[in-house]
Amino acid sequence: MPDKFKAVWVSHSSMSDFLSCPRRYFLRNVYKDPASGHKITVITPPLSLGQAVHDVIEELSTLPSEDRFRTPLDKMFTQKWSQVSGIKGGFKNKSIEDEFYQRGIEMMKKIEQKPGPLVNKAIKIPSEDGLPYYWLSEEDNIILCGKIDWLEFLEESNAVHIIDFKSGKNEEEESSLQLPIYLLLATNTQKRPVKKASYWYLYLKDAPEEVNLPDPASAFDKVYQLARRIKLARQIDHFKCPKGGCIHCGELEEVFRGKGKKVGISTYGQDLYIL
Repeated sequence: MPDKFKAVWVSHSSMSDFLSCPRRYFLRNVYKDPASGHKITVITPPLSLGQAVHDVIEELSTLPSEDRFRTPLDKMFTQKWSQVSGIKGGFKNKSIEDEFYQRGIEMMKKIEQKPGPLVNKAIKIPSEDGLPYYWLSEEDNIILCGKIDWLEFLEESNAVHIIDFKSGKNEEEESSLQLPIYLLLATNTQKRPVKKASYWYLYLKDAPEEVNLPDPASAFDKVYQLARRIKLARQIDHFKCPKGGCIHCGELEEVFRGKGKKVGISTYGQDLYIL
């Protein structure tokens, strides 16, 4: 039986880091500050907004469908916002913070006014420490992990609907591995088949937009091949930026060189920095 503590763990976030820049992957997913023993990340207003929005959605998903909207969402959001308010959320001044806070409030209003599938039953994937995972390859000792924002239970077909919430201004690129990864996770961590998937661009749209499900075999191949590349890079310790410094690794490199200011610790145990 393979040892999960010796396995290479991959996720949508870590794979995206590697694809954007191997050095970024190293600085966010491998390197640990010798002083704290923690991994590092740079916190920004968009990331803080996304965290607060997703924290509300996560809490909603744990509630029975009939109880989800008994507490006003703006009240829930304000409580979550307190965890990212000020410098620990990367906000340089109150004006910038107010702008992002109001953007979040508008998203909460949008969900309350047109909750769509959020009024239906949802499936929660059983997990250890809140992080669903499965063995992508026992032979290669690779584990795929990640959180799916929402799994709507489709009673008529006894299937599930993957819903991913977006709080930013950009739409997901077609080449993204997010849906292939979520399809693999949902298929291998719970018993019901995946019937459909949607993105909900809360800043841009009033409702989720259904997207085509990837072919399962193709999804596995794409994710597995990239995971093997990541494992090899870790084995030979090869994490060079192809440009000798780029927008993807630049800020983290500054923190690595001691130029950042530590402002807190994330819910995942990362040291949070601003520049």
